[in-house]
Amino acid sequence: MASTPIKKLSKGIQEVLIFKNEEDVSVSLAKLTAELSEKYTNDKGKFTVVLSGGTLIDSLRKLLEAPYKDSVNWAKWHVFWVDERVVPKNHPDSNYKLAYDGFLSKVPIPSGQVYAINDSLSAEGAADDYEACLKHLVNTGVLELSTTTGFPKFDLMLLGMGPDGHIASLFPGHPLLKEKHRWVTYITNSPKPPPVRITFTFPVINASANIALVVTGPGEAGAVAKALRPDHLPVEMVSLDGEFTWFLDKDAASKLPY
Repeated sequence: MASTPIKKLSKGIQEVLIFKNEEDVSVSLAKLTAELSEKYTNDKGKFTVVLSGGTLIDSLRKLLEAPYKDSVNWAKWHVFWVDERVVPKNHPDSNYKLAYDGFLSKVPIPSGQVYAINDSLSAEGAADDYEACLKHLVNTGVLELSTTTGFPKFDLMLLGMGPDGHIASLFPGHPLLKEKHRWVTYITNSPKPPPVRITFTFPVINASANIALVVTGPGEAGAVAKALRPDHLPVEMVSLDGEFTWFLDKDAASKLPY
């Protein structure tokens, strides 16, 4: 059973759900993800999911428990990353390793439907290769394009946010915030280590059918308050026709003025 938020807010088209603690966030996030998995699997025969790094993977842990572990149709999942550090897949900084160790190794998603970067390439090469992969999946019918923007449309993006308000590897004041044409690009001077990464661009993020933005703990409370005020943070550039839901625990929401 999903936990009931202690408060619900609306900010434009965004819904903000505030829960008592991170455990309740994890319970409700699992319920939403499982419901969307069932919906898209029934409608289209597949479910395209985008992961991020940080604490997001741990927040997915309830999907590894009953009833979801046995009821979710994992064979229909296609898994992507909103950003990745250009390091070997077994490196401690790898978002792939984080997701594999904490989630993907524990559910039966076919390995050919888990789309990691080519870690043998340079940052530019890895970004070009990942974009080419996405375009191939459009051609084979795994991915669809937004009818309004022409960018790939993922069923669900599961995102986190940094204390500076960044999402993916799109950082405050960085020129990549203004990228309008590429699907995947690269950064070699990330203000947060490691410096070399690839990332989806905002047009791709904003083409999503659903975004769940998960922020827990007091470390990002200031950024949450600024983003919902607003305060020109990268996270505020998320603007989509689909459903955008914030999942906050009480600590992350502690600096909100309401």
